[in-house]
Amino acid sequence: MFPLKDAEMGAFTFFASALPHDVCGSNGLPLTPNSIKILGRFQILKTITHPRLCQYVDISRGKHERLVVVAEHCEQSLEDLLREGKPVRYPSYLAPEVIAQGLFKTNDHVPSEKPLPSGPKSDVWSLGIILFELCVGRKLFQSLDISERLKFLLTLDCIDDTIVVLAEEHGCLDIIKELPENVIDLLKKCLTFHPSKRPTPDELMQDNVFSEVSPLYTPFTKPTSLFSSSLRCADLTLPEDISQLCKDISSDYLAERSIEEVYYLWCLAGGDLEKELVNKEIIRSKPPICTLPNFLFEDGESFGQGRDRSSLLDDTTVTLSLCQLRNRLKDVDGEAFYPLLEDDQSNLPHSNSNNELSAAATLPLIIRERDTEYQLNRIILFDRLLKAYPYKKNQIWKEARVDIPPLMRGFTWAALLGVEGAIHAKYDAIDKDTPIPTDRQIEVDIPRCHQYDELLSSPEGHAKFRRVLKAWVVSHPDLVYWQGLDSLCAPFLYLNFNNEALAYACMSAFIPKYLYNFFLKDNSHVIQEYLTVFSQMIAFHDPELSNHLNEIGFIPDLYAIPWFLTMFTHVFPLHKIFHLWDTLLLGNSSFPFCIGVAILQQLRDRLLSNGFNECILLFSDLPEIDIERCVRESINLFCWTPKSATYRQHAQPPKPTSDSSGVRSSTPYFSTECPDPPKTDLSRESIPLNDLKSEVSPRISAEDLIDLCELTVTGHFKTPTKKTKSSKPKLLVVDIRNSEDFIRGHISGSINIPFSTAFTAEGELTQGPYTAMLQSFKGKVVVIVGNVAKHTAEFAAHLVKMKYPRICILDGGINKLKPTGLLTVPSPQI
Repeated sequence: MFPLKDAEMGAFTFFASALPHDVCGSNGLPLTPNSIKILGRFQILKTITHPRLCQYVDISRGKHERLVVVAEHCEQSLEDLLREGKPVRYPSYLAPEVIAQGLFKTNDHVPSEKPLPSGPKSDVWSLGIILFELCVGRKLFQSLDISERLKFLLTLDCIDDTIVVLAEEHGCLDIIKELPENVIDLLKKCLTFHPSKRPTPDELMQDNVFSEVSPLYTPFTKPTSLFSSSLRCADLTLPEDISQLCKDISSDYLAERSIEEVYYLWCLAGGDLEKELVNKEIIRSKPPICTLPNFLFEDGESFGQGRDRSSLLDDTTVTLSLCQLRNRLKDVDGEAFYPLLEDDQSNLPHSNSNNELSAAATLPLIIRERDTEYQLNRIILFDRLLKAYPYKKNQIWKEARVDIPPLMRGFTWAALLGVEGAIHAKYDAIDKDTPIPTDRQIEVDIPRCHQYDELLSSPEGHAKFRRVLKAWVVSHPDLVYWQGLDSLCAPFLYLNFNNEALAYACMSAFIPKYLYNFFLKDNSHVIQEYLTVFSQMIAFHDPELSNHLNEIGFIPDLYAIPWFLTMFTHVFPLHKIFHLWDTLLLGNSSFPFCIGVAILQQLRDRLLSNGFNECILLFSDLPEIDIERCVRESINLFCWTPKSATYRQHAQPPKPTSDSSGVRSSTPYFSTECPDPPKTDLSRESIPLNDLKSEVSPRISAEDLIDLCELTVTGHFKTPTKKTKSSKPKLLVVDIRNSEDFIRGHISGSINIPFSTAFTAEGELTQGPYTAMLQSFKGKVVVIVGNVAKHTAEFAAHLVKMKYPRICILDGGINKLKPTGLLTVPSPQI
């Protein structure tokens, strides 16, 4: 959108016609209210931008089918200019074919076969009326009422010269005769009665009048969208008079922001559309008792109540005052509107109230999202970073870890997913019209997908759902449509309602990253592996809860499939999904496991006290989940989870690496930006699904163990040494081989608890020299190392049974580490 500049924002309201309450559509569902239909169709108007057109900003739906439209508004109307003697005004006349069409209604869910008359040619007629009024300097049809006016327009069909008849009717024939010939020819073309003979706008532009005028105006080129293959370079040519450029710079920084941003901030600053309209008496309320009918039938039909005049159309536009917003932002310095992107010393731009901004950054997310000044700074920063995408991708990731401003969420998600290139050309090239077998299932699923949302429940929303889903199915022939894909599509479509190509591109980038091979025709092996790893994550982080759920037989297969298949979009409403995915998109494909565990931990007390049947009932209608707490705990769980503990054979293959040394990247271990690691000789190996299911605790790779033990290799793999760090040990290695094998070579810092004597007959841990040390590490990561896989799995299962958290097994056992030279041999005692 263009900057606000000297314009203001205005609001006007109208009512959509109400539908009967006892009528259903052809699909058996209640009819979609006309206000919701209008709300969906209105969205496309927000994309129409031109310097000489007022910009539509928003539409909101109120009670009783009321709709309020917000648009760019100029205080001085065209009619005011006309009164001042300037040949300008605002007409509202319809073309004859539009009048002849009359009011045409269509049934709900049934497309109209009768073509609507409104279109470019009807706009040409309206242009002709505008030009006529400009030429004669007066309004037309003022002496006629509405019905006579419409009749007069329809009788023009029998007239040879429309211009002369209009001039005679309004007493301005002398003025018309004095007009240049080329202007009269233009008027005749525009006011041609039959639309078939009337020129189109493109044809009209070939007229000599426009060819003479057009050189006086700079041709308008629509700004290039962010995600396109076109160059987004700005015109950096400076004017010859630099001093004049400085004079032209406005000190009203808010006016330089887009009208969309200004309206968003106006709402945050306490702006209330309905209150503004009530103050101007555009909306009038009545006591409820005065609205009661005198007579009422059983079917709801009422009589004896006059029509409320407040429901009649009032085209008055109310100017929305920006005083409250400007007062809220009075302490924001000009520097805040132009932050330096290379300054890494602060995440927030400088201002007189910078201390307040720093304090706001530590507040809960829901408060930050309602803080006007904080959001202004975040919006400006993200706007600049996104304009520099993909070159500022790393900085976008850095700022997204703080938070993502809701207004910039759609583009920011696309940047985090790595969307680039000619997405519109790719989307347009996909056949979304030819019928396919999946069409019927899509039609069934869409009316059930997040239909509490007015935008997604509109017919326009359904049509967009259908096109985006069908585009994904057609463009991925190796995959199939599974129920839940519609829920997965919903967040992207909502955020990019007017940009289907971007919604499709985001969805296409999201699925392979987080749901790789989930949509295969036979996905049972993928889902079973995923649920098994999730079960191990529960045991790793919360062994007491894991033990209880396994004892009552409440396994993840019974509740977690819709969680992961839809990435929780089937479980939570959209406003919670936005906050959840803001963090999800910063993590790798393992992060959803941590979200799942965090949800279970919020329900922990109820789960531990319930049996199987009660748990089934609990999850049939999931209780309220604190999503901010869920996000916070998910990050903590993710940071405690070794990278390889969530390894899946059917996950997306990691990108190849040129480093074959087996040394891992320098990415911080406990970090939410942790990428999926590339495969090396020390990575985890795939094992059969049945073997994986038999193990309660997850396996970790040898390279993870090396990182966590902070070991480094010197020389020719002879002497392992500790990395120089002051931090406490992150884990304890428990070697369960017999003492003789342990003495021959073991991991530095590990303790030896032989498997054969570790537990008593009752399953209790045998007291020994290292038992106290094991207990002291309870709560930290404990890695079980041995040379027999079955023994390490059983040892880990015993510890889980004893409620030891964060127990894992070294994949490949001690043999995996022998070639590295990292095993320590104690010096012989003399």
